[in-house]
Amino acid sequence: MLQRVAFLCLGTMGGPMAAHLARAGYDLAVYNRTRARAEAWVGAHGGCVADSPAAAARGRDIVLACTGNDDDLAAIALGEGGALDGMPPGSVFVDHTTVSADVTRELARAARERGLAWVDAPVSGGESGAQQGVLTVMCGGDREAFERVRPVVETYARAVTRMGPSGAGQLTKMVNQICLAGLIQGLAEGLRFAQRAGLDAQQVVDVIAQGAAQSWQMDHRARTMLEGRFDFGFAVDWMCKDLGIALAEARRNGAQLPVTAQVERFYAELQARGDGRLDTSSLIRRLA
Repeated sequence: MLQRVAFLCLGTMGGPMAAHLARAGYDLAVYNRTRARAEAWVGAHGGCVADSPAAAARGRDIVLACTGNDDDLAAIALGEGGALDGMPPGSVFVDHTTVSADVTRELARAARERGLAWVDAPVSGGESGAQQGVLTVMCGGDREAFERVRPVVETYARAVTRMGPSGAGQLTKMVNQICLAGLIQGLAEGLRFAQRAGLDAQQVVDVIAQGAAQSWQMDHRARTMLEGRFDFGFAVDWMCKDLGIALAEARRNGAQLPVTAQVERFYAELQARGDGRLDTSSLIRRLA
């Protein structure tokens, strides 16, 4: 029997993820701060609109959310009309937001005090991954709770993995963003070098993508970077937020992240130029 679920926040990522749940036949309640968006979503996919996170969570086995940052998550979970106040004992909150490990552990503790379970489950794959249902999901939390929610999350993911206790999912996502930041900068520098050297940069990519330099970013973003197209994908604003979280955690645990810190400053320059909504591959614009 399909479990009764709620999905909170129907933005760029949440809307497509919830749509996969609806197509899979789940009994779905949704909430969005802008009610008109929730009503439009229900008109397209079915389900019911709730007036608050608590109302959406009432009587639901699993409550999923994908919002913006630490403060947004705390508000929908613990604020006035927050989801934790509406969830029945034994139910599970699944957080797909990329947030700090500290707020994750705090909210997981608040959930346990109410007889609830919390799974931090940040995702990788961006908007296209959400639309296609092929996200990578890295989870932290109780193993039993993880096993309960995994079939639901697999509706829109190709890989769902428990990394450890509460916070482990968020820490893993930080590793993902650390690796990604350096990779995008390296690709941007390589493409600009090829152009300045008088090479056919696309031909260079076609060749080196057959060897050790190959990456998802090279396969999916090199051509658009060369064409100067950045009006899609994972926004600079989001990457700045994510790298800020990773750098703060590194200051706490003593990890050295010199390249990450430099790339975070490069992204901040793009934000200052008004390019915060461009795709993260727009790093190449700095090198023009």
